[in-house]
Amino acid sequence: MSCTTILVGKQASYDGSTIIARDDDSGSGRYDPKRFIAVAPNNQPRHYRSVLSHVDIDLPDDPCRYSIVPNVLPNRGVLAEAGVNEHNVAMSATETIAVNERVLAADPMVELQEDGTPGGIGEEDIILVLPYVATAREGVARFGALLEQYGTYEANGVIISDVDEIWYVETIGGHHWIARRVPDDCYATIPNQLGIDSFDLADAFGEQREHLCSADLREF
Repeated sequence: MSCTTILVGKQASYDGSTIIARDDDSGSGRYDPKRFIAVAPNNQPRHYRSVLSHVDIDLPDDPCRYSIVPNVLPNRGVLAEAGVNEHNVAMSATETIAVNERVLAADPMVELQEDGTPGGIGEEDIILVLPYVATAREGVARFGALLEQYGTYEANGVIISDVDEIWYVETIGGHHWIARRVPDDCYATIPNQLGIDSFDLADAFGEQREHLCSADLREF
């Protein structure tokens, strides 16, 4: 089946836990085997190069321990799109979404060029976030900063959670993004389409209780 996300706030779950889940879509007759990897801080590289888009990124010097489930075969990229770190920050990526032509005209997707110009980050690059954050909000901020700096070649929805909060991030064009916090007493089911159907800019540029976004989103 197609990717489907389920998010459950801590007051909507039976035992007070935040719950996130997502299935990974697969075409008929195709299965991508996964492997489980636990990465210790001293084994985390200090430089990252994506398989698909050739983005080169220097990484911070203070990673934490984390676990991920990348593909066994790298033909579709690293695709370590689900994981959790030692601070109980969890991520899963991605829901495939779409962006309209007016947005893409103003902020096009980043494409890999024949001259070797990198093509931004995408679903395979979740491990750029997980080792360096201690809360879900920090995860949203880091993911957003990477999008603003390097751009993306695809439109995606990304889950980031911790024991208290669940955030859902959606990319807008090549370099912009919005994020909403799932209310504690609510749950959400999100298929492969845009899931954030309303957004409070006043909160995003004010108290940031339930909304976050790229720094220039209001002007954009």
